[in-house]
Amino acid sequence: MSSRQESAPVKVALFQMTSGIDPLANAAAIAASAHMAVDAGAAMLFTPEMCGLLDRDRARASRHVLAEPDNPVLAQARQTARDLKIWIDLGSLAILREDGKWANRGFVIDADGAIAARYDKIHMFDVDLATGETWRESSAYTPGDQVVAVDTPVGRLGMAICYDIRFPALFEELGRLRCDAIRIPAAFTVPTGKAHWHLMQRARAVEASAWVISAAQGGNHADGRETYGHSLVVDPWGEVAYDGGEGASLGFAMIDHARTGDVRRQLPSLANKREIPRSAS
Repeated sequence: MSSRQESAPVKVALFQMTSGIDPLANAAAIAASAHMAVDAGAAMLFTPEMCGLLDRDRARASRHVLAEPDNPVLAQARQTARDLKIWIDLGSLAILREDGKWANRGFVIDADGAIAARYDKIHMFDVDLATGETWRESSAYTPGDQVVAVDTPVGRLGMAICYDIRFPALFEELGRLRCDAIRIPAAFTVPTGKAHWHLMQRARAVEASAWVISAAQGGNHADGRETYGHSLVVDPWGEVAYDGGEGASLGFAMIDHARTGDVRRQLPSLANKREIPRSAS
């Protein structure tokens, strides 16, 4: 049994947000949730995709899409983590890259306020829904090209964002990296959330034999969109340990590595995995 599996359970906080178009207001909400998380004994706070700015009006949003050193949400989160000695997972922020393009970038910030890891969302949400909603994430954002995992209070944490959940190859790789947990912050639409959110979260946890921690956007936003909510923590057996329901909320769950060890002994799928030969056709 690994030292992680022998360690005591770790309490995490999930901040389900209804992020708006004012980054400073969103940053203040994240800081307030971190204070409440510390008061409740959490070692790490998780926030949703686009926690710093959720604005479908790209012309209006563009003045807030800044490089990392200039981003006020990132700066506030780093200061809060340092002051409170809590790890903060910023699900993602809209970041201006050095080449002038935009990235949908997640950050893990350690308890000293340092950036422990960055991850740029790989899969872009380009869809036409039956409801009439049309989304073209790739028209503004450049996809990432790196799989990322980082050591945190919850063990080795794999990083994914929202639409990434529909692409099993990423989670196969995170499973190969023996991640103890995977974070999948999201801003799911209501139609796709009702159809697939719980199903896919549970499937990814089972595939990777890992905990899944998914802080979500939930509610009616200032830019006119509605998001599904239901922030989830799912254990490696696929059982839901926490569901945030609808609307903004702060919830808690325990990440128990003994549970991970039990599941991996019962179903050693990671150890048994083989490469699938390509079809001859």
